[in-house]
Amino acid sequence: MRKFWLFLISLGLFILLISGEASAATPQVDVLRVKGTINPVVAGYIDRGIGLAEEHGATACIIELNTPGGLASSMQVIVERIINAEVPVVVYVSPGGWAASAGTFIVMSAHIAAMGPGSSIGAATPVAGSGEELPETEEQKALEFFSSYMQTLAEQRGRNVEWAEKAVRESAALTDVEALEQNVIDLRANDIDDLISQLDGWEVMLLSGEVITLETEDADVNYIEMGALERFLFTISDPNIAYILLSIGMLGIMLELFNPGTIFPGVVGAICLLLSFYSLGMLPVNYVGIILIILAFGLFIAEVFITSHGLLALGGIASLTIGSMILMTSPLFQINPGLIAGVVIVVTAFFIFVIGVIVRTRRKPQQTGREAMVGMVAVARTALDPTGTVFVHGERWEATVDEGKVEPGEEVVITKVDGLRLRVTRKNKKGGE
Repeated sequence: MRKFWLFLISLGLFILLISGEASAATPQVDVLRVKGTINPVVAGYIDRGIGLAEEHGATACIIELNTPGGLASSMQVIVERIINAEVPVVVYVSPGGWAASAGTFIVMSAHIAAMGPGSSIGAATPVAGSGEELPETEEQKALEFFSSYMQTLAEQRGRNVEWAEKAVRESAALTDVEALEQNVIDLRANDIDDLISQLDGWEVMLLSGEVITLETEDADVNYIEMGALERFLFTISDPNIAYILLSIGMLGIMLELFNPGTIFPGVVGAICLLLSFYSLGMLPVNYVGIILIILAFGLFIAEVFITSHGLLALGGIASLTIGSMILMTSPLFQINPGLIAGVVIVVTAFFIFVIGVIVRTRRKPQQTGREAMVGMVAVARTALDPTGTVFVHGERWEATVDEGKVEPGEEVVITKVDGLRLRVTRKNKKGGE
């Protein structure tokens, strides 16, 4: 019996050992997908993804990239993470996509650089954070720095150093075919599966000096997606979304100012405004455009309280339109012209509606103070013949009846307020109700 149990235990250990070896023998490739602006959210996502690939012991970490560029600070964080990675990092420009501006640096820093059919790379000339061209002195400094940075990356990876310099200084760009011919990338692949197939057998040297031979044949592909918070923050970093949030925020604040105490529009407006500032902070915006948009809403509000015969409102519409058009000056980050037109029309219509409500309110008969007493019912405290005292609204008033005599306790209707004296008429005349 003891031998039987020993046999079962040995068999179980053998099965666990075999399954463990089988599991260890199956390579894994982790894939990250980046589509859109390079910003702090993307930098955090890539850092997390490479970290997970290192924990998994993945044979490679692939970054599928499609970007018009983004913030230099975020790009540098990503490049530094790739260089220091403890797992081979492959950057693959997705078919039909592009790796412009900051994306070019990321591709150049990869252990293996690849591109899909119809993709492009290049145009990495730096611009100011507000989107406009840099002043001459600053431009020269930026060109020198980023040109040197790009050449260093290219030299480190054994790629075309001369073209790397042109990408920064001359905004040079290449198609996937040209990039492979000019030794800017290492290979072309039709899709992720084709890429993984071609990676098998490649040798990569990590920063530590360790040389790793990629074993990707029959590898398990593990997609590491953005988390819910990362997706939300990345979504609002889109120029169109940022513009919509800014517009809603301004409308909410304006509505709260027009109608104090409604609370809800003010709260929603404040939240949208803060989110828009966060979003715009991750984009190459023109701050003059933001100031013009804020000025526009200030002019709309001023129109309500100052009689300008519509001049302030017209100035607000012009300021909003111009500010929206120049908010993003970089050709890589443009707000949809149709969206701009829609926002201007909606804001103008909203303002006209609010002005109409205010005008109608001002034209209504005054419903407070003494004038509001007209039509109220009072009770005679003394006889009115024709003058006496009535009680109304918790107060005693001197009153004069229009005709006849009113006995104490009878009800009268106020027809006019004349200073501190009321004009009244009998509610129930003799002869009927």
